[in-house]
Amino acid sequence: MDNGHSTVRYVQRDSIAYITLNRPEAMNALNHALIADLDRALDRVRDDESVKAAVITGAGERAFSAGADLKALHGENMMEDAGRHLRFTAKLRDLFVKVTLTPVPVIAVIRGYALAGGLELALSCDLILCSDDAQIGDQHANRFLIAGAGGTQRLPRKIGEQRALELLFTGRRLTGPEAVAYGLALRSYPPAELDAAVEELADSLRSKSRTGLGLTKEVVRRGRELPLREALDLERLTVQEYFSCYPDAKGGVSAFNEARPSRA
Repeated sequence: MDNGHSTVRYVQRDSIAYITLNRPEAMNALNHALIADLDRALDRVRDDESVKAAVITGAGERAFSAGADLKALHGENMMEDAGRHLRFTAKLRDLFVKVTLTPVPVIAVIRGYALAGGLELALSCDLILCSDDAQIGDQHANRFLIAGAGGTQRLPRKIGEQRALELLFTGRRLTGPEAVAYGLALRSYPPAELDAAVEELADSLRSKSRTGLGLTKEVVRRGRELPLREALDLERLTVQEYFSCYPDAKGGVSAFNEARPSRA
Protein backbone atom coordinates (compact mmCIF):
# COMPACT_ATOMS: atom_id res chain seq x y z
CA MET A 1 0.00 0.00 0.00
CA ASP A 2 2.93 2.38 0.55
CA ASN A 3 4.90 1.61 -2.60
CA GLY A 4 4.95 3.88 -5.61
CA HIS A 5 2.28 1.86 -7.43
CA SER A 6 -0.31 1.95 -4.66
CA THR A 7 -3.70 3.54 -5.14
CA VAL A 8 -3.59 4.79 -1.53
CA ARG A 9 -0.75 6.51 0.32
CA TYR A 10 -0.56 6.20 4.10
CA VAL A 11 1.64 8.48 6.20
CA GLN A 12 1.51 8.94 9.96
CA ARG A 13 2.77 12.17 11.52
CA ASP A 14 2.49 12.90 15.23
CA SER A 15 -0.47 10.59 15.90
CA ILE A 16 -2.44 11.63 12.78
CA ALA A 17 -2.86 9.20 9.87
CA TYR A 18 -2.89 10.94 6.48
CA ILE A 19 -4.59 8.74 3.88
CA THR A 20 -4.40 9.92 0.27
CA LEU A 21 -6.43 8.47 -2.58
CA ASN A 22 -3.70 8.13 -5.18
CA ARG A 23 -5.17 7.92 -8.67
CA PRO A 24 -4.80 11.55 -9.77
CA GLU A 25 -4.73 10.57 -13.44
CA ALA A 26 -8.28 9.22 -12.99
CA MET A 27 -9.43 11.99 -10.61
CA ASN A 28 -9.04 9.47 -7.78
CA ALA A 29 -11.95 7.41 -9.11
CA LEU A 30 -12.84 4.38 -7.03
CA ASN A 31 -11.92 0.98 -8.46
CA HIS A 32 -11.30 -2.45 -6.97
CA ALA A 33 -7.64 -1.75 -6.17
CA LEU A 34 -8.37 1.52 -4.41
CA ILE A 35 -11.17 -0.06 -2.39
CA ALA A 36 -8.80 -2.81 -1.21
CA ASP A 37 -6.01 -0.35 -0.40
CA LEU A 38 -8.28 2.00 1.50
CA ASP A 39 -9.72 -0.94 3.42
CA ARG A 40 -6.19 -1.90 4.52
CA ALA A 41 -5.41 1.69 5.48
CA LEU A 42 -8.47 1.76 7.73
CA ASP A 43 -7.29 -1.47 9.35
CA ARG A 44 -4.00 0.26 10.18
CA VAL A 45 -5.82 3.16 11.80
CA ARG A 46 -8.01 0.79 13.82
CA ASP A 47 -5.10 -1.36 15.01
CA ASP A 48 -2.57 1.39 15.82
CA GLU A 49 -3.37 2.75 19.27
CA SER A 50 -1.09 5.74 18.68
CA VAL A 51 -3.38 7.17 15.97
CA LYS A 52 -5.73 9.88 17.28
CA ALA A 53 -7.41 10.83 13.99
CA ALA A 54 -7.33 10.13 10.26
CA VAL A 55 -7.38 12.60 7.36
CA ILE A 56 -8.60 11.36 3.97
CA THR A 57 -7.83 13.43 0.91
CA GLY A 58 -7.19 13.02 -2.80
CA ALA A 59 -3.91 13.31 -4.67
CA GLY A 60 -3.57 16.33 -6.94
CA GLU A 61 -5.66 19.47 -7.13
CA ARG A 62 -8.45 18.24 -9.40
CA ALA A 63 -10.45 15.93 -7.18
CA PHE A 64 -11.05 14.33 -3.82
CA SER A 65 -12.74 11.59 -5.81
CA ALA A 66 -14.91 11.79 -8.91
CA GLY A 67 -16.76 8.63 -7.83
CA ALA A 68 -16.75 5.07 -9.16
CA ASP A 69 -14.46 4.43 -12.12
CA LEU A 70 -17.16 3.99 -14.75
CA LYS A 71 -14.61 3.38 -17.50
CA ALA A 72 -13.20 0.44 -15.57
CA LEU A 73 -16.68 -0.83 -14.73
CA HIS A 74 -17.77 -0.67 -18.35
CA GLY A 75 -14.58 -2.39 -19.43
CA GLU A 76 -15.54 -5.31 -17.19
CA ASN A 77 -19.10 -5.28 -18.62
CA MET A 78 -20.32 -4.47 -15.12
CA MET A 79 -22.76 -1.90 -16.43
CA GLU A 80 -24.38 -4.65 -18.47
CA ASP A 81 -24.40 -7.13 -15.62
CA ALA A 82 -26.66 -6.09 -12.76
CA GLY A 83 -25.23 -8.73 -10.43
CA ARG A 84 -21.66 -7.56 -10.88
CA HIS A 85 -22.65 -3.93 -10.56
CA LEU A 86 -24.52 -4.64 -7.34
CA ARG A 87 -21.55 -6.52 -5.90
CA PHE A 88 -19.28 -3.57 -6.67
CA THR A 89 -21.73 -1.16 -5.04
CA ALA A 90 -21.93 -3.45 -2.01
CA LYS A 91 -18.13 -3.33 -1.68
CA LEU A 92 -18.27 0.47 -1.68
CA ARG A 93 -21.11 0.47 0.85
CA ASP A 94 -19.22 -1.86 3.20
CA LEU A 95 -16.06 0.23 2.86
CA PHE A 96 -17.91 3.43 3.72
CA VAL A 97 -19.52 1.77 6.73
CA LYS A 98 -16.01 0.84 7.84
CA VAL A 99 -15.00 4.50 7.59
CA THR A 100 -17.93 5.44 9.82
CA LEU A 101 -17.03 2.75 12.36
CA THR A 102 -13.33 3.63 12.48
CA PRO A 103 -12.70 4.30 16.20
CA VAL A 104 -11.11 7.73 15.75
CA PRO A 105 -12.31 10.96 14.12
CA VAL A 106 -12.06 10.76 10.32
CA ILE A 107 -11.75 14.04 8.43
CA ALA A 108 -12.44 14.36 4.70
CA VAL A 109 -10.50 17.12 2.95
CA ILE A 110 -12.04 18.05 -0.39
CA ARG A 111 -10.27 19.87 -3.19
CA GLY A 112 -11.91 19.95 -6.58
CA TYR A 113 -14.51 17.33 -7.32
CA ALA A 114 -16.27 15.10 -4.77
CA LEU A 115 -18.98 13.49 -6.85
CA ALA A 116 -21.25 10.44 -6.57
CA GLY A 117 -19.15 7.78 -4.79
CA GLY A 118 -16.68 10.49 -3.80
CA LEU A 119 -19.50 12.34 -2.06
CA GLU A 120 -20.63 9.10 -0.42
CA LEU A 121 -17.11 8.54 0.89
CA ALA A 122 -16.98 12.08 2.30
CA LEU A 123 -20.39 11.62 3.93
CA SER A 124 -19.11 8.55 5.77
CA CYS A 125 -16.43 10.69 7.45
CA ASP A 126 -17.04 12.62 10.67
CA LEU A 127 -15.94 16.07 9.53
CA ILE A 128 -15.56 17.63 6.08
CA LEU A 129 -13.25 20.54 5.25
CA CYS A 130 -13.16 21.84 1.69
CA SER A 131 -11.76 24.50 -0.57
CA ASP A 132 -13.98 27.34 -1.72
CA ASP A 133 -13.70 26.17 -5.33
CA ALA A 134 -14.72 22.58 -4.55
CA GLN A 135 -17.46 20.95 -6.63
CA ILE A 136 -19.51 18.63 -4.41
CA GLY A 137 -22.59 16.72 -5.49
CA ASP A 138 -24.24 13.53 -6.63
CA GLN A 139 -24.03 12.66 -10.32
CA HIS A 140 -25.90 9.35 -10.43
CA ALA A 141 -29.06 10.82 -11.97
CA ASN A 142 -26.98 12.34 -14.78
CA ARG A 143 -25.99 8.78 -15.79
CA PHE A 144 -29.48 7.33 -15.27
CA LEU A 145 -28.17 5.64 -12.11
CA ILE A 146 -29.21 5.64 -8.44
CA ALA A 147 -26.85 6.25 -5.53
CA GLY A 148 -26.28 2.88 -3.91
CA ALA A 149 -23.38 3.22 -1.47
CA GLY A 150 -25.14 5.34 1.13
CA GLY A 151 -25.96 8.55 -0.72
CA THR A 152 -29.74 8.25 -0.48
CA GLN A 153 -29.50 7.66 3.28
CA ARG A 154 -26.55 9.70 4.56
CA LEU A 155 -27.24 12.84 2.52
CA PRO A 156 -30.81 13.45 3.87
CA ARG A 157 -29.58 12.80 7.41
CA LYS A 158 -26.85 15.37 6.87
CA ILE A 159 -28.67 18.22 5.12
CA GLY A 160 -32.40 17.42 5.29
CA GLU A 161 -34.71 15.65 2.87
CA GLN A 162 -35.63 18.46 0.46
CA ARG A 163 -32.08 19.66 -0.08
CA ALA A 164 -30.84 16.09 -0.45
CA LEU A 165 -33.53 15.22 -2.97
CA GLU A 166 -32.70 18.30 -5.02
CA LEU A 167 -29.07 17.23 -5.29
CA LEU A 168 -29.98 13.59 -5.94
CA PHE A 169 -32.60 14.51 -8.57
CA THR A 170 -30.68 17.21 -10.45
CA GLY A 171 -27.00 16.43 -10.02
CA ARG A 172 -26.36 20.04 -9.04
CA ARG A 173 -22.93 20.67 -7.54
CA LEU A 174 -22.22 22.80 -4.49
CA THR A 175 -19.20 25.02 -4.05
CA GLY A 176 -17.35 24.91 -0.74
CA PRO A 177 -19.25 27.84 0.81
CA GLU A 178 -22.57 26.41 -0.43
CA ALA A 179 -21.69 23.03 1.12
CA VAL A 180 -21.09 24.78 4.45
CA ALA A 181 -24.37 26.69 4.17
CA TYR A 182 -26.18 23.40 3.52
CA GLY A 183 -24.58 21.77 6.56
CA LEU A 184 -22.75 19.31 4.34
CA ALA A 185 -19.25 20.59 5.16
CA LEU A 186 -17.90 22.00 8.40
CA ARG A 187 -15.78 24.80 6.94
CA SER A 188 -14.55 26.07 3.57
CA TYR A 189 -11.31 27.92 2.87
CA PRO A 190 -9.50 29.61 0.02
CA PRO A 191 -7.42 26.87 -1.66
CA ALA A 192 -4.12 28.28 -0.43
CA GLU A 193 -5.34 28.19 3.19
CA LEU A 194 -6.82 24.69 3.27
CA ASP A 195 -3.69 22.77 4.26
CA ALA A 196 -3.03 25.06 7.22
CA ALA A 197 -6.65 24.72 8.34
CA VAL A 198 -6.40 20.92 8.21
CA GLU A 199 -3.25 21.01 10.32
CA GLU A 200 -4.88 23.33 12.84
CA LEU A 201 -7.76 20.90 13.26
CA ALA A 202 -5.38 17.93 13.47
CA ASP A 203 -3.32 19.73 16.12
CA SER A 204 -6.45 20.18 18.24
CA LEU A 205 -6.89 16.37 18.31
CA ARG A 206 -3.32 15.22 18.93
CA SER A 207 -3.41 15.79 22.69
CA LYS A 208 -6.79 14.13 23.19
CA SER A 209 -7.54 10.62 24.42
CA ARG A 210 -8.01 8.20 21.53
CA THR A 211 -10.42 6.20 23.68
CA GLY A 212 -12.39 9.28 24.67
CA LEU A 213 -12.63 10.47 21.07
CA GLY A 214 -13.70 7.03 19.89
CA LEU A 215 -16.37 6.63 22.56
CA THR A 216 -17.71 10.12 21.86
CA LYS A 217 -17.96 9.26 18.16
CA GLU A 218 -19.70 5.98 18.93
CA VAL A 219 -22.25 7.39 21.37
CA VAL A 220 -23.16 10.23 18.98
CA ARG A 221 -23.61 7.78 16.11
CA ARG A 222 -25.66 5.26 18.09
CA GLY A 223 -27.68 7.89 19.93
CA ARG A 224 -28.78 9.53 16.70
CA GLU A 225 -30.95 6.50 15.93
CA LEU A 226 -32.56 6.37 19.39
CA PRO A 227 -35.33 8.33 21.16
CA LEU A 228 -33.84 11.05 23.35
CA ARG A 229 -34.45 9.26 26.66
CA GLU A 230 -32.73 6.10 25.43
CA ALA A 231 -29.91 8.14 23.94
CA LEU A 232 -29.34 9.88 27.29
CA ASP A 233 -29.21 6.48 28.99
CA LEU A 234 -26.65 5.36 26.42
CA GLU A 235 -24.57 8.45 27.15
CA ARG A 236 -24.68 7.78 30.91
CA LEU A 237 -23.65 4.15 30.48
CA THR A 238 -20.83 5.14 28.13
CA VAL A 239 -19.46 7.66 30.65
CA GLN A 240 -19.70 5.01 33.36
CA GLU A 241 -17.82 2.53 31.18
CA TYR A 242 -15.14 5.12 30.38
CA PHE A 243 -14.45 5.93 34.03
CA SER A 244 -14.62 2.29 35.11
CA CYS A 245 -12.56 0.65 32.39
CA TYR A 246 -10.10 3.19 31.02
CA PRO A 247 -7.35 5.17 32.76
CA ASP A 248 -7.59 8.23 30.49
CA ALA A 249 -10.62 9.72 32.28
CA LYS A 250 -9.02 9.52 35.71
CA GLY A 251 -5.80 10.95 34.32
CA GLY A 252 -7.67 13.89 32.83
CA VAL A 253 -9.45 14.67 36.10
CA SER A 254 -6.17 14.43 38.02
CA ALA A 255 -4.50 16.81 35.58
CA PHE A 256 -7.37 19.29 36.02
CA ASN A 257 -7.12 19.12 39.83
CA GLU A 258 -3.36 19.64 39.64
CA ALA A 259 -3.69 22.52 37.13
CA ARG A 260 -1.51 20.83 34.52
CA PRO A 261 -2.20 19.84 30.89
CA SER A 262 -3.86 16.51 30.24
CA ARG A 263 -1.75 14.03 28.31
CA ALA A 264 -3.02 10.85 26.66
